Amino acid sequence: MTEQPERLWDERGPGVLRLPSGRLVRGRGLRRPLDPGAPPPAYGIYLLGKRPPEAPWESEWLRWPDFRLPSDRTAARAVLTGAWHRAAGERVEIACGGGRGRTGTALACLAILDGVPPEEAVAYVRSHYDRHAVETPWQKRYVRGFGAPSG
Repeated sequence: MTEQPERLWDERGPGVLRLPSGRLVRGRGLRRPLDPGAPPPAYGIYLLGKRPPEAPWESEWLRWPDFRLPSDRTAARAVLTGAWHRAAGERVEIACGGGRGRTGTALACLAILDGVPPEEAVAYVRSHYDRHAVETPWQKRYVRGFGAPSG
């Protein structure tokens, strides 16, 4: 096995999801402290109802209330698509308060962008990231709809 460049996540690290293409993305709950031994992300997307504190790395905030869906779905698609592209060569982190519902939903959307069929994306994330990911019926519906062409 070849070593990964230092700019990517260690796939054995906590919360790291390996997508089918090999891209690595870290999901995290912001209520839990960062692992002191883990490298920081190069780019983070924070899915919260209120603006998060400033991070010492490049980050974006998507307004996404707990147990709900993103307030601006067009912006969410653009930000998640950008994150998927960046994950090819950078440490990308996606996080919400607990790291399961909103984070799992966003990770399932990244899995769709990576080629996982929409009807399988929630199961993929539950199998490879957190078995409780994507918490509500409307989050599951959002994931299935994420695979539909936007228009």
